[in-house]
Amino acid sequence: MRVTVWNENRHERRAGTRPAELYPEGIHGAIAAGLRAHLGADVEVTTATMEQPEHGLPVEVVESTDVMLWWGHEDHPGVDDAVVDRVHHAVLGGMGLIVLHSGHYSKIFRRLMGTTCSLRWRNDGEREVVWTVAPRHPIAQGIPDPLVIGEQEMYGEFFDIPVPEELIFLSAFSGGEVFRSGATWTRGAGRVFYFSPGDQEYPVYHHPDIQRVLANGVRWAAPSGRGLPLDATHQPRDWFTD
Repeated sequence: MRVTVWNENRHERRAGTRPAELYPEGIHGAIAAGLRAHLGADVEVTTATMEQPEHGLPVEVVESTDVMLWWGHEDHPGVDDAVVDRVHHAVLGGMGLIVLHSGHYSKIFRRLMGTTCSLRWRNDGEREVVWTVAPRHPIAQGIPDPLVIGEQEMYGEFFDIPVPEELIFLSAFSGGEVFRSGATWTRGAGRVFYFSPGDQEYPVYHHPDIQRVLANGVRWAAPSGRGLPLDATHQPRDWFTD
């Protein structure tokens, strides 16, 4: 299974900041390390970041990816539309996509959802308790119920997303808010999983249970086969007519 972890990679590159201290190898590095630890030889994990040519996502990378994880925060508008088109067509063709935390405002997630994907937030380092509301779902396997995160940015309702096909996790914060923190959809032949815990100011992606959620998510989102390939001009081919 081939997995690509995409990260905006802005915060962690600023020397002397908390994100740089928490994630010296970048958020993408921490996520990739967790996937390798939990999935072992079952996966080939590579990373890509925004500052690379084509944001590290040229056609050959996207076409060879079975599951992509997406983390972005402060420069969603800066993501090239051609790259978004490429990832969008790959999802419709069967690639799995896991959107993380503030990636809810990414171009790719908003396009796939067809809504604003807006929410309420407050960053006071509050305790987050993640409750499993679909205990038999594959993504929830082996995850403690509840999963407790000592410090985290608060995300709260209303979260402007389509009604999830499956709601797996529901979070409660010490300030009283609740949030649909783990949900899935299908788009075309692809599976989409949104999981909110994981702000750059807190060591959430080093948490072993968070790493297990993401590993489970990769297994769940992996396609049984790939379709809708891109041709040499980076345009989608219609798998019904070609």
